[in-house]
Amino acid sequence: MKKFKRIVIVVIDSVGVGSMPDAAKYNDDGANTLANTAKAVGGLNLPTLQSLGIGNLTNVKGVPPTSKHPASYAAKLLEASNGKDTMTGHWEMMGILTTSPFITFTETGFPQELIDELEEKTGYKVIGNKATSGTEILKELGEEQMRDNSIIVYTSADSVLQIAAHEKVTGLQELYRVCEIAREICMKPEYLVGRIIARPYIGTSKDNFARTPNRHDLALSPPKDTAMNLLEKSGFTVSCIGKIADIFNNSGVTKTVKSKSNIEGMNKTINELKEATYEGIIFTNLVEFDSEYGHRRDPKGYANALETFDKQLKDLIEVSSKDDLIIVTADHGNDPTWHGTDHTREMVPFIAYSKRFKNGTTLENRTAFADIGATILANFSIKMAPHMIGTPVLEILEDK
Repeated sequence: MKKFKRIVIVVIDSVGVGSMPDAAKYNDDGANTLANTAKAVGGLNLPTLQSLGIGNLTNVKGVPPTSKHPASYAAKLLEASNGKDTMTGHWEMMGILTTSPFITFTETGFPQELIDELEEKTGYKVIGNKATSGTEILKELGEEQMRDNSIIVYTSADSVLQIAAHEKVTGLQELYRVCEIAREICMKPEYLVGRIIARPYIGTSKDNFARTPNRHDLALSPPKDTAMNLLEKSGFTVSCIGKIADIFNNSGVTKTVKSKSNIEGMNKTINELKEATYEGIIFTNLVEFDSEYGHRRDPKGYANALETFDKQLKDLIEVSSKDDLIIVTADHGNDPTWHGTDHTREMVPFIAYSKRFKNGTTLENRTAFADIGATILANFSIKMAPHMIGTPVLEILEDK
């Protein structure tokens, strides 16, 4: 018998809670996104998360541990996969172990051979070719791109190749065509990039350039079925809010809801849960923690985003019923006080809340993000595929 009719997974993108045991291999030993953000701003005010036990997971200034949180279970999840990128983290949540990290080009930009092939096959000159902010590179190169009708290529700490071009100069469909060619080139094993992203923009000068909502992602599909695929095949709804559908290349997705910000993503999650009559999952990613504050090393902005989320989490809890389970987690770290602009190899929080829980407590560390997917499948009485990893959190399923 199904315990919960709906399970909401909210990924507070990059909110890690302490460096992994192997973090030194990634030059990340000592990173702690949540704790170091709190320390940098003199303390955080997170009454909702504090009441659910997040202060029990790491030392968060302003968010003390709580001895009793009977309506929630709290734990730290260790990442079993190699890497610290978006796709690796999300895929592992849904049962996929990644042994070889996706290739990133953060430090050096893309190889000249790749750029040469892209120019030859598209007919466009490439400018940029470095890791940078998408808004900053428009200020730097947008006017040149318009003048010459070239294409701006750039990357980030994720395994992505992003191409920016003006919607009126280059044209939206032409940009999409160029990205299709880039996707084909980047299927080669030496370049195997997780996502190609079309980044169209409008405006007349560096003073008013703005990216449009016509972003288009061309992602790799997970190599085998995920928990989402198994849910879909069993007739359950898999409603994805934010960039989740892009991360899984729409595999196992039955409904997609786009969002432009953390606030909008949470509002849409709240409305989705409030109105949902189906059985299945609502899977939400709140990307601004990562894209706007982590990569830009902005602890103040990160702190403000956390405090805003905490208020919206309270609203989500209020509209939930005893048939609903809410899970708050993350996909990696991105400590805004750390060196460089890369993600950080960290454990992530696991906070599970339901109005029917009576015995909530703080659990021992779990050995895989995939315990989330395993718990979801167990809840809906779906057998895990042989290739999948993860162990159900039985305390959640047995709390009556």
